[in-house]
Amino acid sequence: MHAFYNKEHLGDVLLIQLDPTYEGEPVIEKVGDVTILRSEQSKEIVGFNLFNASTYVEVKDDGKVQLTEEIVESVQEALTKNSVDYTLEVDLSPKFVVGHVLKKEKHPNADKLSVCQVDLGEGEPVQIVCGAANVDAGQNVVVAKVGAVMPSGMAIRDAQLRGVDSSGMICSASELDLPSDGQKGILVLEEDRQPGEPFDLNK
Repeated sequence: MHAFYNKEHLGDVLLIQLDPTYEGEPVIEKVGDVTILRSEQSKEIVGFNLFNASTYVEVKDDGKVQLTEEIVESVQEALTKNSVDYTLEVDLSPKFVVGHVLKKEKHPNADKLSVCQVDLGEGEPVQIVCGAANVDAGQNVVVAKVGAVMPSGMAIRDAQLRGVDSSGMICSASELDLPSDGQKGILVLEEDRQPGEPFDLNK
């Protein structure tokens, strides 16, 4: 689940995205202060627009909303009050974390891509295909996990790049909307950072 709020430009509406991979034109159903967005094909709910949002949820962010248990509970209560029969299932674990590159190999089908095994502090490493020239084994890097939404609005999902599975993205400073300080390619972090440690984009 991802949420967005911009009262100045959109009014008092909380935009809730349940499936960041959905790209079609949704079917719209209005119930009280809630607009339900459904997939045209599957009819599954892919999002909600909650009107008069400030009467239900205390939102301090402008733009992408940092989800907390309190916000999720308030949104769930708002759905219930508006007779929307839907139970939110939200993963509040951090989606931008420190990763440690354990291994880097040349991509078998692309000269400028590397296949990396990355420790995210979760047991088994994940495989990520990376196009940065400066990526290397032994580095601590910023990884956008599957389910993350980049500052550009791009959703990170499992993918195949030139025939090789990739789960996540090793990020550059520009992709994270952070100052690069002249560093090209991916953002390489200090050696004392720990795999799985949350990376705060707002620092």
